[in-house]
Amino acid sequence: MLSASVMGLFPIIAIAQELENNIDEVTVTGTRSERVATDVIGNQAAISGAEIEFIDHTHINEILQSIAGVNISRNDGQESLISLRSPIFTGAGACGAFLTAQDNIPLRAAGFCNVNELFDGFSEQAERIEVVRGPGSVLYGSNAMHGIINIISKKVGDGHSSASIEGGSWGLLKFKASGATKGINNGFRVSASVVHDGGYRDQSGFNQQKGALRHEFDNGQWDISSNIMVMNLDQETAGYLVGLDSYKDPVFAKTNPNPEAYRKAKSFRYWSTISTQVADNVRWQFSPYARAMDMEFLMHFLPGQPLEENKQTSFGFQNGFYINEGGQYELIAGIDGEIAKGELKQTQANPTVGSAFLVNTIPSGKQYDYEVDTMMVAGFLRGNIKVSDEFTLIGGLRAEHMKYDYNNRMNSGRVDENGDTCGFGGCRYSRPEDRKDTFTNLSFEAGFMYKLDQDNNFYARFSRGFRAPQTTELYRLQVSQTVADINSVKLDSFEAGLRGKIDSFSYDVALFSMKKDNVIFQDNRINVDNGKSKHIGIEAMLEYRLPIEVSLRFNGSYAKHQYDFDYTHNGINWNGLDIDTAPRNFGSIQLNWAPADKVKAGLEWLYMGSYFMDEQNLYLYEGHNYFNLRVEAEAMENVMVFLRVMNITNVKYAERADFAAFGVGQRYFPGKPRGFFGGARINF
Repeated sequence: MLSASVMGLFPIIAIAQELENNIDEVTVTGTRSERVATDVIGNQAAISGAEIEFIDHTHINEILQSIAGVNISRNDGQESLISLRSPIFTGAGACGAFLTAQDNIPLRAAGFCNVNELFDGFSEQAERIEVVRGPGSVLYGSNAMHGIINIISKKVGDGHSSASIEGGSWGLLKFKASGATKGINNGFRVSASVVHDGGYRDQSGFNQQKGALRHEFDNGQWDISSNIMVMNLDQETAGYLVGLDSYKDPVFAKTNPNPEAYRKAKSFRYWSTISTQVADNVRWQFSPYARAMDMEFLMHFLPGQPLEENKQTSFGFQNGFYINEGGQYELIAGIDGEIAKGELKQTQANPTVGSAFLVNTIPSGKQYDYEVDTMMVAGFLRGNIKVSDEFTLIGGLRAEHMKYDYNNRMNSGRVDENGDTCGFGGCRYSRPEDRKDTFTNLSFEAGFMYKLDQDNNFYARFSRGFRAPQTTELYRLQVSQTVADINSVKLDSFEAGLRGKIDSFSYDVALFSMKKDNVIFQDNRINVDNGKSKHIGIEAMLEYRLPIEVSLRFNGSYAKHQYDFDYTHNGINWNGLDIDTAPRNFGSIQLNWAPADKVKAGLEWLYMGSYFMDEQNLYLYEGHNYFNLRVEAEAMENVMVFLRVMNITNVKYAERADFAAFGVGQRYFPGKPRGFFGGARINF
């Protein structure tokens, strides 16, 4: 029955090199320290370093689409919208449903998420990428609600170094290099990535540079790793195509209705992990960090096309004591803390064009100008008890307090920059008076794992995740709202899974049921928090290895994401309807093949099921599937040449489809047609 219900979901196949299983041998995400992944109670999946090197992704969606339950919508350039056991969320604060991190440190400060923040992580030079679907452990707080994407930095290791260069369709040029040196107690690694993409659509290219320096020190008593990372993105941006199935027209799909749109972003990060044994059976782990980022982008999707400029600076630490680590009774306890300052300015240079209502309610000039100081402090306790060799229990609790101190740097209320009242009842943009807000949340987890035998286990876990309102939801108000009277979103999750291997067959299958309360959404442009939703589904990652250097790997998800409260809009009650941009099924299969030593090939078939484009379930995107091909071979000693052919059959599809009100209708980000890419990699 399981085989029929899971395998029947997707017509998906791929051939690739024989790579490491998605169920990686080691994980750090679950406990913020290295553990055997199969001992973690709850779902966990990972993309290995070997697979990252082979896929050689330009955008992170190319690598994460091989994990069940993960759907990253590319939109344009390096932009992305995340789905982890969830719909694809949009709007202010929606990014708070997910925690994105590098080496367990969130990419953004709590309260200041950005839907595109994955471009800040260094996934191109990662040792692996780990994914948790659903609430994270109590070692993580706000935003670790629908899931975690954790990029694990490449270690110094044995000093392995490499460099690669690649070129291809639409003017793509990509250079990557990583070099390391190792001494007795010290080691260094320097990694870099430089990408130029001319863009498939008109005036939609980007340039992005990333660099990282890592130092490792280990003298037997102290184990310290320190990292510095910088990122720069200069991107032209293409807007939506409007019109039913407009993405299917190959000429129209290349056009850009918003050639003036752009995004510029810079970020700097420092973080360390310090570990030492402070007493018998007590290890202390301390991770200080600092972040600074600056971004500006033209909001081409809004009337008047205002410019947003935002900045963030933050400092924090993660602190934990690991008591009796690996023993029968293990305890992890600690305190996390963070302070941050965020600034946001929104300015419209030109008069609004459109209806009399838009022209009168959206004047040009400065529309928002504020800063927010935040403080977060959290305490956690997590226990792990091995009742027997077969049976293990976990339980944990986290308490987290968030404080926001908002300072409005322009006039307050529903008026323009000069304090004048707009027509039609007032201006669209509303600014609250200076204020302070606090949010205190509790999360918990409880679960067990039973080992059926040495290689197979069953687990079940009940947990709660939460997210505090984001600053954009609290202080970037519209129409008549002067105070955002909203509270934290909570999600209760139950999951049960089987994983392991039988001879050449490995599997990881999970069932989940989640209910979300106090969902924040917009009611006539006013932020309210009385929404509810429910999410139920099954995810499977299956792999079979043949004795002829071939393996078949399947990743798939079937889930329902539905509104679970009464709300009527245009005469339609949302209760029981599918949430928009929430496909019920999607996935991939990889048939891995290594016909000879240092020769690898991969044909990938990706499948996206249909989904509703609007909240009222009136408009449907039909879904798509397409193939990718990858081949790699050794041309000479330590020199590999590779070829990628993406979207082999030139399928016309949409990276994202939705529906916009006020006469706009169906709109799409078109997927790229067939593209060719090739290059070489040198290993030192």
